[in-house]
Amino acid sequence: MKTRINGSTRDYVYQTIKKRIIYLELKPGTKISEKEIAENLEVSRTPVREAFIKLAQEELVGIYPQSGTIVSKIDLGHVEEARFARENIERAIVRMACTDFDDEQLFGLETNIALQELCLGKEGTHHRLFDLDEEFHKRLYEGCNKLRIYKMIQQMNSHFDRLRVLRLATNTDWNVVVSQHKEIYQAIVERNMDKAEKLMVNHLKLVNFEKDELKFRYPDYF
Repeated sequence: MKTRINGSTRDYVYQTIKKRIIYLELKPGTKISEKEIAENLEVSRTPVREAFIKLAQEELVGIYPQSGTIVSKIDLGHVEEARFARENIERAIVRMACTDFDDEQLFGLETNIALQELCLGKEGTHHRLFDLDEEFHKRLYEGCNKLRIYKMIQQMNSHFDRLRVLRLATNTDWNVVVSQHKEIYQAIVERNMDKAEKLMVNHLKLVNFEKDELKFRYPDYF
């Protein structure tokens, strides 16, 4: 059994399985085995069982007595609820960033965008781009001293995140996403709160334009 240096084995197992679900490595509708996960991660079955319960509470898996544990399908109702929450919180966050961010925090955003640009045109980097996208938004919360709100939002964001990963994997023209981040950053640099808010709202509505197409192309995921 592997020893975890930081954090509990349960947290390690939970975070690992959750990431695999978000990344769509464990596809919606897939049956997952407590025994197989434990063997794969070289842990006992107890932390896997505990992780399954936590993931079920987040509606990422369903635990059925006769069928076992199955990765939940992407629920578009949950997607919209998370998108709505983020839109209305982050429009306020980005306005605060226009007044609160100092040069170091702005440099952090600029560096993040530069790393996003390195992903453009490179196959197999959509997971990396997704992580950088997450980091960009997290930096906004953190810079406004609202990191606890970010962590709260993450608890309801999983279905929204899976749709975003599916979009990045399907449509490799990522210029739209990266350019929107650049525009938001520039509005913050200019201290233009109204512009930054409008750009953020438009950015978080991007997923609405493609969810029907994604549902058509991947009906088994929904």
